[in-house]
Amino acid sequence: MSQHTKKQFDEVIRHCQQVFENKQKDYGSAWRILRVPSLTDQIYIKANRIRSLQKKGERKVNEGIVPEFIGIVNYSAMALIQLELGVAEEADMENETALQLYLRYLIEACDLMMNKNHDYDEAWRNMRVSSLDDIILMKLLRIKQIEENEGKTVVSEGLEANYFDIINYAVFALIKLIIEKENE
Repeated sequence: MSQHTKKQFDEVIRHCQQVFENKQKDYGSAWRILRVPSLTDQIYIKANRIRSLQKKGERKVNEGIVPEFIGIVNYSAMALIQLELGVAEEADMENETALQLYLRYLIEACDLMMNKNHDYDEAWRNMRVSSLDDIILMKLLRIKQIEENEGKTVVSEGLEANYFDIINYAVFALIKLIIEKENE
């Protein structure tokens, strides 16, 4: 089953990567000026909109839940890049470099997912998409608290671990929303 999950993960990441690459073509690396808390807030906006749409059952803006989860994956990868490189004062990164860093973090997220899947027996497959979004929102509140504490934690995982978890929960939701729907 784990190779099946890896294949699904890779398929979802191809969707996310395509959006990332197209946005890079449109905007370049303008996102490099964002501080990590600003990226946290961008992810929060997307996760909160998903929750709002799930509760209301209707939308007034013609963009659904799937693009929001894709945005969560992509902004989380950007946050990890910013944590590594720091904030730039301008769009200072070539598209190819941005894509290489992006893919490096998504490969790392996949490796983490495979290890956790082994230990948890793919429990996420029995979860609801709404629960996956709630967990993302909880992780974001944790990140905000860590940011308020200037990155210091007593016993908890730091910012990186939370962003990796957010990527994986968003990918799980996308597997449920895109791939499993196609196979029904």
